Amino acid sequence: MAEPVNTPMPPSTPVPASTPRSMSPAPPVPNLSPNATMSAMTRMFPPATTGRATPKRPVVLHIGDPIKYNPGTYAEFSAEFEVIRPSAAERERSEFIVALKERRWGDFSAIFRPFWGTGGEMGRWDAEVISLLPNTVKVFASAGAGFDWADTELLGEKGIIYCNSGLAAAEAVADFAVAMIISTFRHLPWCMTAATLPSLCTNPSPTDDARAHEAFQTCHARATAASHNPRGHVLGLIGLGNIGQQIAAKLGNPSFGMRIAYHDVVRKPAALETSLHATFHPTLASLLQASDCVVLATPASPDGRPLITAAALAQFRPGARFVNVARGSLVDETALADALESGHLSAAALDVHADEPRVHPRLVRLATQLPSFGGEGGEVVGAGVGAGRVMLTCHNAGGTVETHVGFEELSMRNILAVLKGGEAVTAVNLASLKR
Repeated sequence: MAEPVNTPMPPSTPVPASTPRSMSPAPPVPNLSPNATMSAMTRMFPPATTGRATPKRPVVLHIGDPIKYNPGTYAEFSAEFEVIRPSAAERERSEFIVALKERRWGDFSAIFRPFWGTGGEMGRWDAEVISLLPNTVKVFASAGAGFDWADTELLGEKGIIYCNSGLAAAEAVADFAVAMIISTFRHLPWCMTAATLPSLCTNPSPTDDARAHEAFQTCHARATAASHNPRGHVLGLIGLGNIGQQIAAKLGNPSFGMRIAYHDVVRKPAALETSLHATFHPTLASLLQASDCVVLATPASPDGRPLITAAALAQFRPGARFVNVARGSLVDETALADALESGHLSAAALDVHADEPRVHPRLVRLATQLPSFGGEGGEVVGAGVGAGRVMLTCHNAGGTVETHVGFEELSMRNILAVLKGGEAVTAVNLASLKR
């Protein structure tokens, strides 16, 4: 079954402990802007082959929808390679396996998946599928930053370079993260819910109307006691890859004035730390204890298990905030709900969820109910409190037109580079590649 748009894998898929990570700063990447006008984008592209290709040119297996945004690059791409695009029925797992066994598409050299919405009908790329790939395959280039749905280590052992397109999504995800970080400091879900209560009632009674007005006035009066400017607070980034670096650059600059701290499996070069004014923490516990807002921006944990557990949440500063734009499977959501309900965390924002498209019900309640108050200053406090302090979105962070333009372009550029004997732009599994 095809994955939802911009959702790279079934969230319950375990991440192998040895899953490699793309290192950053990334190598130079081509301009990912559209290379044609909108009118040019709508013209007919060279048709993909549907049968067995002739051996004159390297064969590329194109899984998913046709190209939409980069006709210029596709013209170069299809001139260099014989492109075969299996039908949707052929991409269903059982038929896909049959086709690989009978060598229906010949000895192809590359696999090309330019969109998240299509091309994943065969499900997880595991040993069953990978073992059937012809030995001629050299590169698999796909849209998206995540690659948990493919066994990239096994691909590498078979001599196949796996390339993601996270570089193309970095700006969109970072922008979204900025909005979520601001939300945790300003309690935007509370403000938005209180303002829209009248519209949530069908034929509201005078009592409903009065309660809605009271909710508005209460938020107007009380939100100030729970809200803060981000300036001067410590922003702790778990992962300082392409996305983490952009978040740091946006929020660490004088406009926002946050203090940047980070933890990563490999410390970044001193020059990068200096340019971002970022302080390295050698352990996750150290980062959590030092941060006012923690952002999860790493593609995987080193051992494949959740990073944000009950033990980790206990290391957070009282009243700290948490944002996840990485993977839902990296967070123990029940423990997170406990920390929010107890008041240990003051706010959270989650774009990804452990069991997508299902969202943890306690987090939904925390996002949609209005808070109650206590304490001398009228601040939001106390056990069971936390409603209206959680922002929940639908795996939207990377989802912009510009991102999909970049996914498409970068995937083609990776294949062009590798099959012409050069280096991949965004390879993630070189450590396991057979040489």
